[in-house]
Amino acid sequence: MDSRTHNCGELTKKNINKNVHLLGWVNSTRTHGKIIFIDIRDRFGKTQIILNSDSLIERGKSLSNEDVISVRGKVIARSEDLINKNIITGEIEVVAEELEILNMAAPLPMSIHDREASTEEHRLKYRYLELRNSELQNNLIIRHKTTQVVRNFLNDQNFIEIETPVLTKSTPEGARDYLVPSRVHNGKFYALPQSPQMYKQLFMISGLDRYFQIVKCFRDEDLRSDRQPEFTQIDIEMSFVDEEHIRDMVEKLIVTVFDKVNNIKMQTPFPILSYKDSMNKFGTDKPDLRYSMEIQNFKKFSDQSDFQAFKNSESVNMIHVNNVERFSRKVISELDSYAQSLGAKGLAWMKYKDGSFEGGISKFFNQDLQSDIASDCNINDDSICFMVADSTQLSLKVLGKIRVKVAEMLSLFDNSVFKPVWIVDFPLFDWDEDNQRFDSVHHPFVAPKDNDIEIAISEPGKAISKGYDIVINGYEVAGGSIRIHDQELQQKIFETMNLTQEDISNKFGFFIDALKFGTPPHGGIAFGLDRLVMLLAGVNNIRDVIAFPKTTSASALMEDSPNTVSDEQLDDLGIDIKEHEKNV
Repeated sequence: MDSRTHNCGELTKKNINKNVHLLGWVNSTRTHGKIIFIDIRDRFGKTQIILNSDSLIERGKSLSNEDVISVRGKVIARSEDLINKNIITGEIEVVAEELEILNMAAPLPMSIHDREASTEEHRLKYRYLELRNSELQNNLIIRHKTTQVVRNFLNDQNFIEIETPVLTKSTPEGARDYLVPSRVHNGKFYALPQSPQMYKQLFMISGLDRYFQIVKCFRDEDLRSDRQPEFTQIDIEMSFVDEEHIRDMVEKLIVTVFDKVNNIKMQTPFPILSYKDSMNKFGTDKPDLRYSMEIQNFKKFSDQSDFQAFKNSESVNMIHVNNVERFSRKVISELDSYAQSLGAKGLAWMKYKDGSFEGGISKFFNQDLQSDIASDCNINDDSICFMVADSTQLSLKVLGKIRVKVAEMLSLFDNSVFKPVWIVDFPLFDWDEDNQRFDSVHHPFVAPKDNDIEIAISEPGKAISKGYDIVINGYEVAGGSIRIHDQELQQKIFETMNLTQEDISNKFGFFIDALKFGTPPHGGIAFGLDRLVMLLAGVNNIRDVIAFPKTTSASALMEDSPNTVSDEQLDDLGIDIKEHEKNV
């Protein structure tokens, strides 16, 4: 077969009177009297083909959408009234001289161009067909461009790309490991890496100074729209740096990516919020700053009211928003149910109109108190206030979720606007009530603030870490930290997490040993490439930027994975399957 002269998205007026050869899929056919129009499509675009001879018309009548064809013909100009300004090839068409059907398509089990016409499960089963959709192809092109920009930028910054092992050792990093049984070492298991954390730190110990990798990671955890069991990180580590060095380099990388991939200009430096301020103002450590609606402490007002239900609560917090007319009784009831589903006892409310509050719990606040609330909280006319009373943590969390829900309902944000923010000064530890021990907020290799090194051991719950996240439009796009480079401190951190000496030796012995041989100060960050591309592509589901994603139950419907294996394979590995698990 002769090669094509052009793809289906590049012919223009400069090609008029040229003989061309196009290859692609039949996108559509239209019959007009004794002429058949065909749109031939490939990854690059569409070109209109004209069949106007008897032999070609007869052959054209047998064509179906998604047949693969070869067309030879001459480029002509479209008449002025038929020009399609929405596509590059819209000023021309090709009069066919030869038409060959290379492969006939069976009736399609799904629509390629209308994704909403099929369920997501059905589309994932026929993902190879769904990937013919131009939007999904464009998402993958954006992903490709992003990785190329990242590689070029980091290469220019003297980073070197180094691969790390995929078969590694199971270590406690926050999520369940995917385990791989060893046939050679019967009864023992490799783990798929949740991240290359220890390896990249070992590169710093090795003196490689600046490392990066675009790497697959695996976590056996509950899934959602922005999470997959296997995902891709842009993994970065640097020696002889502090938090400001990392932030500066990351900001330059993000600015470059958004500029070169989407032609979006970002201003630096990015704003910085402490974890505590972020939680108090937005009820989350992943705030969307495209809209304000900050949480305000309402307890001083509720304590002066006659509303007894609030008086015994540890915390009462409030948000307020304009467009009060959008909040009918039905909408308020739905928000109340949502708040209760998050653990709140309920969602209190009152509307502010014509200089006073009305409805909801307004009757419990006298006029003077109402005036103080409106003034101190900067509440505008035609606004509504929502309040949650509970523990501080729960009250903030629920209002943070309500804030996002209301913003979505009122379309308070613009998806073409990007608002990055650094979240810093995370706690070093969380207290695990169930197991009565301290767990790392990020991971056990995060360094405490210099002034908190001693209390990281004596009062772990008060220690602040050198961890940092970059959040864009409510999504955590990257997270990292300055690492512990002192062997003794790392040992004590493990002990603070209630790991026994045997645990430390078995899980991290080689790493602890490596730290004593002259480890430089170092730190790094890991981007979730899938989430970053999701933002660049303007989609809300991470599965739309991954070629072959899993479902929310971690299943691959197209290839029917995971699946059973033969008894012979299990025997080789020395594995027995419990009977009740076979029947699940």
